[in-house]
Amino acid sequence: MKTAMDAGMIARIDAILEKVKDPESGLPAAQLGIVKKIRFSEDPGILYIFTDFASHLPGCLTCAGIALALSATILKDLEKAFRDEFPNLEIRFV
Repeated sequence: MKTAMDAGMIARIDAILEKVKDPESGLPAAQLGIVKKIRFSEDPGILYIFTDFASHLPGCLTCAGIALALSATILKDLEKAFRDEFPNLEIRFV
């Protein structure tokens, strides 16, 4: 069941997306275009975070390897930030 998020929850999510940065460029996740949408299911308390790292991978294999390592770091940082901010919710990355 999809539930509408209130303004406070949206502000907290926006703050996370501004706080988590790409370690290479320093740009916030909000500007990277990797988080496509977020859905909240109040019952049973799950926050679904839809990401897209694949479309941002470069064609060069060596560069793609570096980009994958950076993507893993960003995803880990996003996961920690969401779990810290919403400890009572299950966080699922899709």
